[in-house]
Amino acid sequence: MRILGIETSCDETGVAIYDESQGLLANQLYSQVKLHSDYGGVVPELASRDHIRKTVPLIQAALAQSGLQAAEIDGVAYTAGPGLVGMLMVGATVGRALAYAWQVPAIAVHHMEGHLLAPMLEKHPPAFPFVALLVSGGHTQLIAVTGIGEYQLLGESIDDAAGEAFDKTAKLLGLDYPGGPMLSRLAQHGMAGRYKFPRPMTSQPGLSFSFSGLKTFAANTIRASADDPQTRADVARAFEEAVVETLMIKCQRALKLTGFERLVIAGGVSANQTLRTSFSNMMRKHGGEVFYARPEFCTDNGAMIAYAGMLRLQGGTPADLVVSVRSRWPLEALPALSI
Repeated sequence: MRILGIETSCDETGVAIYDESQGLLANQLYSQVKLHSDYGGVVPELASRDHIRKTVPLIQAALAQSGLQAAEIDGVAYTAGPGLVGMLMVGATVGRALAYAWQVPAIAVHHMEGHLLAPMLEKHPPAFPFVALLVSGGHTQLIAVTGIGEYQLLGESIDDAAGEAFDKTAKLLGLDYPGGPMLSRLAQHGMAGRYKFPRPMTSQPGLSFSFSGLKTFAANTIRASADDPQTRADVARAFEEAVVETLMIKCQRALKLTGFERLVIAGGVSANQTLRTSFSNMMRKHGGEVFYARPEFCTDNGAMIAYAGMLRLQGGTPADLVVSVRSRWPLEALPALSI
């Protein structure tokens, strides 16, 4: 079975082809970073128009890369949510139209399930059950995972997601878009211990997150400090350490609550090197294992959509002819699969 996957939920246009026996055959990605950099963030209308321009050429490039013809594709998967409707509709309409023209099933994929399953694309994928930490610009969630579609939400952010807080704090530091990765690079030059930021919601029980107050603390610290390169680096380091330690504390609680020994970290923030080092050390002490996708599969991409779509099609959940996308879509609402 070969599935073509299309991802257009935000500011990356991704197209990939996944074969159930041979693995990933093609992976094409176009980033809109330059398009949105002048605005300091994603402009939805511009993003949607750019997806329209790029999706079909990337599909053609993916077919060429894989050496396949359209007749050799067995299904088309597309991101159907959650996300902004205008961007989602581009991939959904193209994907649904291709599936109709090629007379193959279409599969509507949950964006966060794609991220959650991205580590399955690696040579040593995690076995079930595991705790998943999904950290991206729009989501920070802890999920107990016992199978495909068997998801229990343990906790999530009540305000800003971790990635959103990274981007907003980067903007306060005068960094360009996309701010999160730039803040992390700046933090590498920071002095440890100069600033101590709070670890929000860790002094009380539970698995919920809150990063809005941490962003405000960063803003107040920046206003009260000298405006020089070393100070900005020190603030960036203190902020990054606070976010990573907060995530670690909550993950430790989730592992203890579930009794699971495996932790999956997925989403754009999972590419952060400080986070990876800290969590690897934590799980080594815990006696468990931590799994990530390779960095290029942490951010939005077509490969994770193609893979998730393949599993969904194998489980018997193709989409009907109606093109439908969802701005909100609880992960735990997905049906479980027995595959």
